[in-house]
Amino acid sequence: MEKKVKKKREKMEEFSSEQIAQLVVHGMQEIKGIDVVLMDMRSIKTAVCDFFVVCSGNTENQLDAIADSIENEIHKATGINPWHREGREAKEWLLLDYVDVVAHIFKKDKRDFYQLEELWGDAEFTEFEDAF
Repeated sequence: MEKKVKKKREKMEEFSSEQIAQLVVHGMQEIKGIDVVLMDMRSIKTAVCDFFVVCSGNTENQLDAIADSIENEIHKATGINPWHREGREAKEWLLLDYVDVVAHIFKKDKRDFYQLEELWGDAEFTEFEDAF
């Protein structure tokens, strides 16, 4: 088991967090993720990762499709799978953890409720126009 973790960590180190974050953005845009925001957390001492990438979707099916698109984009380009996944059951806030990059896919009302961008207001934000 320890060998497997070491090999996975080495594979992830081959790609920069910026490269992974851009692949996440592209995966979100491919399935028409709404209000895509890239949050650069590197200047925040208490941040747990380099980047958060956040978007919204309208339906449970769209949230699943966005998550699948992100996973496919990153795996196709790098061979990397998420370190951790959450939220597939509830389908209100899906999370894909790539260690230094974390993708957050919200239903619109849950994103408004949790206000993740407000919690990390010291981050540097890059907003992307909707792809449709």
